[in-house]
Amino acid sequence: MRLSGQVLTPEGLRSGTLAFGERVEGFTPGKAPLRYLLPGFIDLHVHGGAGADVMEGEEAVRRLARFHAAHGTTALLATTVTAPFEDLKRALSGIEAVRTRPGAGEALVLGAHLEGPWISPQRLGAQPPYARPPKPGEVEALLALAWVRVVTLAPEVEGGLELIRFLEARGVKPQIGHTSGTFEDARAALEAGAAGFTHFFNAMTGLHHRAPGVVGAGLLLGRFAEVIADGLHVAPEAARLLFKNVPGAYVVTDAVAAAGMPDGPYPLGRYRVAKRGEGVYLEDGTLAGSTLTLDRALKNLVAWGLALPEAASRLSKLPAAYLGLRDRGELKSGYRADIVVLDENLNVEEVYVAGQRVHPADAR
Repeated sequence: MRLSGQVLTPEGLRSGTLAFGERVEGFTPGKAPLRYLLPGFIDLHVHGGAGADVMEGEEAVRRLARFHAAHGTTALLATTVTAPFEDLKRALSGIEAVRTRPGAGEALVLGAHLEGPWISPQRLGAQPPYARPPKPGEVEALLALAWVRVVTLAPEVEGGLELIRFLEARGVKPQIGHTSGTFEDARAALEAGAAGFTHFFNAMTGLHHRAPGVVGAGLLLGRFAEVIADGLHVAPEAARLLFKNVPGAYVVTDAVAAAGMPDGPYPLGRYRVAKRGEGVYLEDGTLAGSTLTLDRALKNLVAWGLALPEAASRLSKLPAAYLGLRDRGELKSGYRADIVVLDENLNVEEVYVAGQRVHPADAR
């Protein structure tokens, strides 16, 4: 297969033709149409889409994976919410089924991101009220159900630092999030092995000049952090401040079932949330995830002043680097042919997952 356009190569945007099968075979420079070939987007925090919620199990995970693939996401971590053990068991079993038996037209499910339940009850945000301290038996039982690759936790909860050390030793990325912790708590978490921060700025203690909080720790000490680039969760200026101070900061959607759907009520674990316009809310007005897709996030980043190569990197190369994925995130010979083709206005024209074209009609 060959595609021509402005190709984002490891050396930058270059005009020419990309040859690929299941993997990238090579790039030939030359005259090409004004469209962009970028590495497939990688979303490390996504709860749902097209009416489907991860917590509902396998078929819902497949539906959201098809939906997000049509918007340029070629790999993702299906993300749970804070919930009772039985609910998490159902969700993780569904995630693992899709991971081990991928279907046509789906973004590749790389594993699970457990957002909770080991978070602060004071910083639930839109998480259902099932936060609890970690217990070794429950942690081990959940990790046995699926390939859990990221866990969001609050380091200040009882047993939080021990959990970070346990997860890090198991090859799981602990992330600081939904936390009432102090700057010192966050620093201790990073020293214990925490790898990053969940939806930076949201559901964590903010920056004050006498109490720099978790935000201050992230800006000063962080290497990686995720951010929701929908323009609702974080102001563009705050996102740019993060990118300037945390070079490994990458974009996630935190999308929920309402993404791609009309206004109305949708599930989020045991909650019902309401989509109104571009936002999703609890009854009290709290933001409850997003309707973001990564193609729209790319447009936002460019509108906020980022050059296209940097914007694309924060949706592909950097999340791949964070998760330790050595065969994707760039259009490089030998890498998986996960490709997004955009027109001159950055609208998605085509998407390829391991060299196979995703058809938009498959998105629902």
